[in-house]
Amino acid sequence: MFHRLLITTDFTDGLHRLVKFIPELAQAGLQQIVFLHCVPFEDDRNIPKIDEEKLAMAQAKLSPALEHCPENIEVQIELPTCSSSAGARAKAILAAVEKYQSELVMVGTSIHSLLNEKLFGSTTSELAPKTAVPLLILRPQLVSAYTEEEMALRCQHLLRYLLIPFDGSQSAQHVVDYVAAKAENRPPQSLDACMLCWVLEKSGRKEVSLLPKAKDCTESLQALQQRLEDLKLQVNIDVRQGNAIAEIQTVALDFDISAIVVSSKHFGRLWELSIPSFAGEMVRRSWHPILFVPPA
Repeated sequence: MFHRLLITTDFTDGLHRLVKFIPELAQAGLQQIVFLHCVPFEDDRNIPKIDEEKLAMAQAKLSPALEHCPENIEVQIELPTCSSSAGARAKAILAAVEKYQSELVMVGTSIHSLLNEKLFGSTTSELAPKTAVPLLILRPQLVSAYTEEEMALRCQHLLRYLLIPFDGSQSAQHVVDYVAAKAENRPPQSLDACMLCWVLEKSGRKEVSLLPKAKDCTESLQALQQRLEDLKLQVNIDVRQGNAIAEIQTVALDFDISAIVVSSKHFGRLWELSIPSFAGEMVRRSWHPILFVPPA
């Protein structure tokens, strides 16, 4: 789906391990990979100063990415210096995206609550409302636990099978449109299949049946299924009842999903404290990789 990837790492998220898997990432269709690590300033009597020791350490950790690269892929290392705040890191990442015309940013984000995010900051939530390119959000616990053999396979099939939660909303339709556009000119071995899942949540009187609505939802998904199948994708559909977050996580487990695709104009905004965001909750709670598509 993508040709130019920016991988940002703080060395605690495990993403720096990807320096060993450039050939495997190339097999997923990537032609350019940029590794970025924000080196925090050394605090010398409250005067910002480049920390040469940390800069050298970061260079040493990421430089293996430059070795044994296939001829068809470009690899770069970016080591900007900035303060340790989430906002400063996000600003440095966005500058690198513009410099290299990156199409996808990979970030590591731990599971946490919305309140914790607002209190202590989050680079991902700072990026989400500002970026014009998608974010691929991975759990540090999973990336760190992969063996090298497992990591190699993950890199080869980075976005092979996508789960699209659909509810008829503008955001959900935007995700389908985005995936369809990417599928038209996708590299070989990059995207094979999609799952469209509509979760109906009960509200009001329990005795009211959701069966009539489920039929309408199925018909809507079938139309989208045909559209995506015309792009030579394998497409499955599913309509179920229950809690949306829990059911989507169950589907991701049952169907061997590579990533869950979401979009939202609320995620990362201050008003998310009062306006719930399904996409935001998936980012914070799902163990599966999340592909966050910027809103239209």
